[in-house]
Amino acid sequence: MTDATYADDLALALDLADLADAAAMARFRAVDLRVDTKPDRTFVTEADLAVERGVRDLLAQRRPDDGILGEEYGTEGTGSRRWVIDPIDGTSNFLRGVPVWGALIALTVDDVPVVGVASMPAIGRRWWGAHGLGAQTTDAAGEAPRDIRVSNVADLGDASLSFQSIAQWRDAGYLDRLLSLGERVWRDRAYGDLWSYCLLAEGLVDVVGEFDVKAWDLAALIPIVEGAGGRFTSVDGDAGAGHGSALATNGLLHEAVLEALR
Repeated sequence: MTDATYADDLALALDLADLADAAAMARFRAVDLRVDTKPDRTFVTEADLAVERGVRDLLAQRRPDDGILGEEYGTEGTGSRRWVIDPIDGTSNFLRGVPVWGALIALTVDDVPVVGVASMPAIGRRWWGAHGLGAQTTDAAGEAPRDIRVSNVADLGDASLSFQSIAQWRDAGYLDRLLSLGERVWRDRAYGDLWSYCLLAEGLVDVVGEFDVKAWDLAALIPIVEGAGGRFTSVDGDAGAGHGSALATNGLLHEAVLEALR
């Protein structure tokens, strides 16, 4: 595929993000928001379902031959091209009224994420990237986009780390290694969900790691991080979004962090 084709797909992904933002914001902080518990004991709201239905409907019109993998409604279609959708990444924040949540929309080709959009309408921010097209963001709704780039931090002692949650690392058997890494870096915080990776792509955070993640949690973030010059693997160093863990860095720190987590 050519960069021009990716540009067309990126334009569609941005349209899908517009749809997702509108559907989610219509129910954000609604006093009568319906919340259910899925079999895996995670939450799903009526907004998650409405966003994914809307995205699937538009894809059926605009890309009827492409497959879809979504968090709420599973897989449909076959072929090398597949859209991967997390309608609301950060549902727990959404249902509590915390504004750190957003839609993740990706296109994968032969299971490689090539287009990604992360949109956080409650704070008026959006990030996107595609192979051959770099990565961009807008600082407020309606503003002109700007290119983004990861940091040049090359020493762990100067690095800022976002680790998602202690419980994730404990349950994965990595808590001791997280604590050790935390003692080596300049600063550690748990910004959470998609926002950590977007901060990384902007050069504001240098290392992000988490466990217990699915393809829809990560696929859209990979083209953004890589388009900004970063590196994205599992905690074990494997490429792709399907390994159950994630490690994203500015690239310069990647091998040092992998070694620290072994």
